[in-house]
Amino acid sequence: MRTEKEKMIAGELYHAGDAELVADVARAAAWMDRYNASIAMAADARAALLREGLACVGTGVTIRPPFHIDYGYNITVGEDVFLNYGCVILDVCAVTIGDKTQIGPGVQILAADHPRDPAVRAQMLEFGRPVTIGRNVWIGGGAILLPGVTVGDDALIGAGSVVTRDVPAGATVVGNPARVR
Repeated sequence: MRTEKEKMIAGELYHAGDAELVADVARAAAWMDRYNASIAMAADARAALLREGLACVGTGVTIRPPFHIDYGYNITVGEDVFLNYGCVILDVCAVTIGDKTQIGPGVQILAADHPRDPAVRAQMLEFGRPVTIGRNVWIGGGAILLPGVTVGDDALIGAGSVVTRDVPAGATVVGNPARVR
């Protein structure tokens, strides 16, 4: 029988109140307390904290606190990536950010999702869908990326956009829902 954590990472229905997952969220919260207090630390000290809290972090990564995550162990960040203040990543399953991507303040990357069927939702079950962001992407401040989207290399997402479906490589999308311009 699969654990709730195994089901979560696989994108299957799982119960977020499972003791192992609650402990993982608590661990991530303690890490966020330390990371979000690191704003005055040297860049190398913050980089060490990022490597401790996330699955994989490339060189030259800057993530400005405050930064909020669910678990951390499902987040992979490429080289020379920049996240501005106040970003949120709900990483119940894989979230991948490609090299040289720049993300504005207040961006939300949401892999967490909920069943549409009210009877299933009433059982407190959730699921996730991976989010993949390519290389050299620019995401404007306040944008929201919904579960399951893939953003192609060199794409641009306008500030405040809500990305509900995949973004082709090189495309510029804006609006709610985000549409190719």
